[in-house]
Amino acid sequence: MARNICDVRLLLFVAATAFIFIQMRLFATQSEYADRLASAVESESQCTSQMRLLIDQISIQQGKIVALEEAKKLQDEEYVHLKALVQDLEKKGLQSLLNHLEVPVAAVVIMACNRPDYLQRTVQSVLKYQTSVASKFPLFVSQDGTNPDVKNVALSFKQITYLQHLDFTPVHTERPGELIAYYKIARHYKWALDELFIKHNFNRVIILEDDMEIAPDFFNYFEATASILDSDKTIMAVSSWNDNGQVQFVHDPKTLYRSDFFPGLGWMLSKSIWDELSPKWPKAYWDDWIRLKEIHGERQFIRPEVCRTYNFGEHGSSMGQFFKQYLEPIKLNDVHVDWRTMDLSYLTEDKFVRHFAKLVADAKPVHGGPDAVLKAHNIDGDVRIQYRDQADFEQIARGFGIFEEWKDGIPRTAYKGVVVFRHQTSRRIYLVGPDSLKLLGLEDA
Repeated sequence: MARNICDVRLLLFVAATAFIFIQMRLFATQSEYADRLASAVESESQCTSQMRLLIDQISIQQGKIVALEEAKKLQDEEYVHLKALVQDLEKKGLQSLLNHLEVPVAAVVIMACNRPDYLQRTVQSVLKYQTSVASKFPLFVSQDGTNPDVKNVALSFKQITYLQHLDFTPVHTERPGELIAYYKIARHYKWALDELFIKHNFNRVIILEDDMEIAPDFFNYFEATASILDSDKTIMAVSSWNDNGQVQFVHDPKTLYRSDFFPGLGWMLSKSIWDELSPKWPKAYWDDWIRLKEIHGERQFIRPEVCRTYNFGEHGSSMGQFFKQYLEPIKLNDVHVDWRTMDLSYLTEDKFVRHFAKLVADAKPVHGGPDAVLKAHNIDGDVRIQYRDQADFEQIARGFGIFEEWKDGIPRTAYKGVVVFRHQTSRRIYLVGPDSLKLLGLEDA
């Protein structure tokens, strides 16, 4: 009995031990499962976060891709636009570069003061022919004083470089009754030419006034004669004006002459000549000053038979002097002469004296006097008429209607004392001075 009780206890102990072992294993399994479940949940959470992060990154990258595609599209459109713009600018830029590389033939300056309507007309006439050769002939307007209307006209043209001369120094004339305008004009000319030759360093300058119109071949003419001005030191300036250029006294637009008389009214001079003139520039009457023999010396001026400028300035400093008789009837050349194709070597000193002497020698001699005009009228071909002195010349000139005026012993337009003009279309009249034939080497003619 006691043994059975021991066996039962032993079995109960074993069963209790097994139960405890099983419970412990079950708890351990449950704990392990819970740990694994927590780890799985944590892993899933991390995976979800990573997935969301990846999705966000993909979304951001897609946004960037869309933005880049839009930017590329805009760039492509801009490229097409810019390519067309560059091609256009290349054409213009190349021409502009060539223009800047091109050395100007001469600066062109329009001298102005207080006549805005005249300046407007002059600028429009110049631009009509200057625009196509602007790089060769840069255009300036130099205003003397402060007239606002003149300044506004000048600044209204984008093709023009505007200069303004301001000098408020009182003017003291040298003789009673003189107009101070001539003193102011001389000051203005010196200032403007110093600006262009010294400050802007141009080699040549063409001077126009604010009451001029120009001919179609104006610029071609000056371009062709620029080389002569540079190379022939016996030429002081080139002018576009003929004092006896009235319509009844001219015929051939291709004819040029040398003259001992400075014509002015649209003329070109070089820097070397200005370097000589500037330090001794006069206080007034600058044009008559240039006409003095002590100033021009043995040098001469080139002038055309048919004018390349027309002076319409009836109202100005000269108060319309000679306008109706001598300026209004001037013939402005209206045909284009291609001077670049013409041989102008005959204008050099040694060739021209021979050329001109032959023309004079071939003309039929006629005695002067009150009936000189009638005698010339009745002779076919060119005629030469001898004059004894200034008074005799003035009488003959008055009969024909040409300029009678002399300056410092030289008649207007004269070359070695000879004044030539047309009479009855193509016929030439030569008024020959007392020493002219000798100076031309025609003593026996």
